[in-house]
Amino acid sequence: MTTTAERLGDKAAYYLEHTCETIPKEQIYAPGPDMVARVYQATDRSPAVLRNLQSLFGHGRLAGTGYLSILPVDQGIEHSAGASFAKNPAYFDPKAIVDLALEADCSAVASTLGVLGAVARDYAHRIPFIAKINHNELLTYPETYDQIMFGSVEKAWQMGAAAVGATVYFGSEHSGRQIQEVTEAFERAHELGMATILWAYLRNPGFKKDGEDYHTSTDLSSQAVHLSASMGADIVKQKLPTNNGGYTAIGYGKTDERVYSELTSEHPIDLTRYMVANSYMGRAGLINSGGGSAARDLEEAVETAVINKRAGGMGLILGRKAFQRPRSEGIELIRAVQDVYADSEITLA
Repeated sequence: MTTTAERLGDKAAYYLEHTCETIPKEQIYAPGPDMVARVYQATDRSPAVLRNLQSLFGHGRLAGTGYLSILPVDQGIEHSAGASFAKNPAYFDPKAIVDLALEADCSAVASTLGVLGAVARDYAHRIPFIAKINHNELLTYPETYDQIMFGSVEKAWQMGAAAVGATVYFGSEHSGRQIQEVTEAFERAHELGMATILWAYLRNPGFKKDGEDYHTSTDLSSQAVHLSASMGADIVKQKLPTNNGGYTAIGYGKTDERVYSELTSEHPIDLTRYMVANSYMGRAGLINSGGGSAARDLEEAVETAVINKRAGGMGLILGRKAFQRPRSEGIELIRAVQDVYADSEITLA
């Protein structure tokens, strides 16, 4: 069996031996088997919400660890069905999507109301559903970027979903409306007993400056994480940080010099630790995304998982890297990521 260190290759020491000297690990609420009882139980969430959170943490290969392995497939709307499924046409069928999550021993499957609704009676009792209720519809021309509601929280509840998911494009022209809509939807989801997961993306052409893209700058994207926790998200999904200094480069908004001199460093684990700090020190679990499919999918996914786990994150949400390849390879990739979270020797930095 290939170990995580072997998959990391010459980067193994860089990731596995790093010690975080910015925000101490003792200050964060690290995921663990008692995450619901130790952290979420102290909130205003109802017993029904706690039960559904526990169903996420209690399913699949990572059951009982406090970590999550989620298969997300909503790209049929976000990127067009052809762009998403042409490589593997079987995934035009919602059954194939849920079967992949089951075969890979995922904690949950996240998809559209249409996908999950098409197979709800066969699968809602077999794996937790996360119903994505808003999307960026890309058929409008000229192209526009806006998250709009595709369905109701009530519909997600009726199909037996354990959680609802939504996206906000923080910093975008429409972000104010999206924040209000999603906050209201999350309140309703909690009333009905479902957990909530927010995809916290930044979207503004002004976040690109002098050839540098700051959409994944840790200072800006961590603020999106903090806003998500403030909106009532139980779990926040964010892209892995790739740089820092977005606030200072753009020259807009408020920050503090200590964010860069004391609370972060150039190391990816420290940049991600700052994200965890912004998720109420981990009270709202941080999951990172696996990103699009590319040549080094397996290596990149394992690196992301190690960074997330050692920073204090709660897991990975991995879609295109898994379903845009032969099924056996997709399952192998997901399980390689799960290996990271199942390995007790990979600890907080």
